[in-house]
Amino acid sequence: MKASEARSEPQASGVDKAEPGREATAEVRSEPQPSGVGQEERALLAETVSRLFGDAFARAAGQPERAAFDAELWTQVEELGLAALLVPESEGGAGGCFEDALAIARELGRFAVALPLAESLLAAQALAEAGIARPAGALTLALEVEAFSQLDAERGLFTGALASVPWGAEAAGVVAVLGTGASARIALLSPAHAAECVNGANLAEEPRARLRFERARTESAPAGAGAALRLFERASLLRTGQIAGALAAALERSIAHALGRVQFGKPIGQFQAVQQLLARMGSEAAAVDCAVAAAFRAADRGAASFEIASAKLRANLAIDLCAAGAHQIHGAIGFTREQDLRLFTQRLLAWRGELGNDRFWAARLGGEIAARGAEAFWLDLTARADAQSCLRES
Repeated sequence: MKASEARSEPQASGVDKAEPGREATAEVRSEPQPSGVGQEERALLAETVSRLFGDAFARAAGQPERAAFDAELWTQVEELGLAALLVPESEGGAGGCFEDALAIARELGRFAVALPLAESLLAAQALAEAGIARPAGALTLALEVEAFSQLDAERGLFTGALASVPWGAEAAGVVAVLGTGASARIALLSPAHAAECVNGANLAEEPRARLRFERARTESAPAGAGAALRLFERASLLRTGQIAGALAAALERSIAHALGRVQFGKPIGQFQAVQQLLARMGSEAAAVDCAVAAAFRAADRGAASFEIASAKLRANLAIDLCAAGAHQIHGAIGFTREQDLRLFTQRLLAWRGELGNDRFWAARLGGEIAARGAEAFWLDLTARADAQSCLRES
């Protein structure tokens, strides 16, 4: 089933500073509702990707290099049209909304999927918004543009470097915002045209590359002020969905291990201290789910900086207890490469520092609240509380 058929119809370099203030509550609530899919269709989408990623996870069991690009799975992803979920139907996509994308992002984290699908979703959306044709294959984002980089938009040439590009060596195209302010442009570059590619990895062994270009052919289009910040926030939003899924996976494995591991004549899950730790982990995971769901809903209605910052900070803070608790319950075996727990806890620890760490998002939230003043805090906090879901009535 293609995604299009499931329808009833941290601060990175180049990121513009956020302007203080938020839209008025009345303006937010008068925005048109996003398209998206219906509730039944979204549940079907979630079930489809869960089965797809679950089967791929089972196939990869026991393989030493589980962070390598899964070409077989990517072929299936393209056949289902998942990478074009956020692309309008008029551009050949599914016309989905961010709440639809949450169904994918969460399963990406829950099954430790070794693909840049979250990046491809946003890259394809950015290209569609800019009117640039997207190439075949996996896409990725470059959110860190090194300072000396220059784009000659008239000649379509780029000289510079992109740092920490997820799956930079494996992707068919890299989308970046080049320039700042009103002169910013959405650009599509090919890693194949890079003069140098230095491969690296994050803590979870996910590929992160530095791509250096010298007068490389580049297709670009005007993006306008705030484009870099918008792309950065959207990437952070998708990452919170992945974190929510990884937290759920770590909790599921911890519960299963506690029920099956026998010590002193009974499963360790019957000990009160273990039960309490599992309960705390479950509370943290549930809190993250709520914050993430609210942020994805808000993103479908326009300005969602406050909700995205809140969700990423809440997710970051939950990682500390949940990752440590999962390993405490598993004991020494949880640290071995043969135990798949590490696939989730290592990702959680890596993702906590990527796309804004705790300090970055706390400063963003505190700065925005202080700029607005105490009298506006409660109104801002509840401005979207009664917003309707993007689910459309059939």
